[in-house]
Amino acid sequence: MNDALSVEGAADDYENCLKQLIKNGVIAVSPVTGFPKFDLMLLGMGPDGHIASLFPGHPIVNENQKLVTCVKDSPKPPPERITFTFPVINSSAHIALMVTGAGKAGAVHKALSGNESSSDLLPVEMVEPQDGEMTWFTDKPAMSMLSRI
Repeated sequence: MNDALSVEGAADDYENCLKQLIKNGVIAVSPVTGFPKFDLMLLGMGPDGHIASLFPGHPIVNENQKLVTCVKDSPKPPPERITFTFPVINSSAHIALMVTGAGKAGAVHKALSGNESSSDLLPVEMVEPQDGEMTWFTDKPAMSMLSRI
């Protein structure tokens, strides 16, 4: 990522680099989604259920064309970030989601309880591998609000 550029420029530059790596055969493309298929995507989750720099209620969670986009008004510092979009995340062969701590128990409960509606999904609930699998790595405090551990 080129930090000498504006956040928009850095996102565009990173996307162009990824496209070149795809063109050169370094990164595969998912035959299911047409987006880059990383072997492994390692993600963490914030207490609000955000993953990568995809925050609840932020319009970029709906981006479905770009590989990389920018956030200029992040609710958590730093305010300017770049991030993969959900189509790239969900095209990964394997997604490892690390979630630890009692402060994340509410988001874990919401994500794993199965009581969601499409209008109030947390970003973590939008992680749905299309051509791969996801594994949660948690601790007991993060799972403390679930009825069965």
